[in-house]
Amino acid sequence: MKRLLNTLYITTQGSYLHKEGETVVVEQDNEVKLRLPVHTLQGIVCFGQVSISPPLMELCTQRQVKISYLSRNGKFMARIEGPVFGNVLLRREQYRRADNVYLSSEIARSVVIAKINNCRVVLQRVVREHPEISGKKDLINSTNHLSELLRSLETAITLEIIRGIEGEAARNYFRVFNLLILTQKEDFFFKERNRRPPLDNVNALLSFLYTLLAHDVRSALETTGLDPAVGFLHRDRPGRAGLALDIMEEFRPYLADRLVLSLINLRQVKGSGFIKTETGAVLMDDETRKQVIVAYQERKQEQITHPFLNTKVSIGLLPYIQALLLSRYLRGDIDGYPPFLWR
Repeated sequence: MKRLLNTLYITTQGSYLHKEGETVVVEQDNEVKLRLPVHTLQGIVCFGQVSISPPLMELCTQRQVKISYLSRNGKFMARIEGPVFGNVLLRREQYRRADNVYLSSEIARSVVIAKINNCRVVLQRVVREHPEISGKKDLINSTNHLSELLRSLETAITLEIIRGIEGEAARNYFRVFNLLILTQKEDFFFKERNRRPPLDNVNALLSFLYTLLAHDVRSALETTGLDPAVGFLHRDRPGRAGLALDIMEEFRPYLADRLVLSLINLRQVKGSGFIKTETGAVLMDDETRKQVIVAYQERKQEQITHPFLNTKVSIGLLPYIQALLLSRYLRGDIDGYPPFLWR
């Protein structure tokens, strides 16, 4: 499973990747910067102007190493992968469940319960760790409201109601998100969630980390034989990885949102690392982007006790573990899908 922790991110513009035997070689300005055995990699993510030789592409498809191309600012552009592997019976069961509105709502309810619970824990931990925080009353009120929304999900309900509850929870959570930013308030402030493009520094960080997380979740689903395009909460839409978005919901607060707050509050990123374009879009410079990627990779190496398995695992393996648990549920090995509930 440790192979799933290894994603190679290429951010330096003009980089060239090629193969030497079973090794991935990274060159910059005709100088070799890195050599990695291909069997140690789960994926390669290229930002901006990065070139890969056709022989290396062929090697990666043979070894099930997925190649993703993103813009310099993290917008997904394309993906290269080999033949689809996995259990066709598992995928057929996934499709049958997705076509059944009632069964879809059961899985969607579990996912939304995890998302709301994990958002609530983010707020609770900040209040506990900073008892004198400004806006403490608003944070407690938001926490209580999220608890009420969780209780409303205790019984079986329709997909439309589940989506409504999820939307209300997101609005409630982001309404107080700015209170969680404790330093560098002049450069990092949050009014509302915006994207495509992000219009402030905080949203630029959130969108970028969500992109990295989406890549990891999709890879985990494909590794376990599931189809990342067919979701239960997020319904089918051309070009959208619905199931990857479903499973992502469990990890957005725990992995991405917390990391954004840490980067800002610990002054690991600076306001000078962000650029506002003429259109109003906010972009990260290359150095800041590298800092965020390094912090993300370091966070994935940390250990946590999985709430369902009750065993220590690396955070980077959580998407893979949840994909396995979903597969077990679809095969009938367990009675329900146990989402990731942060404690």
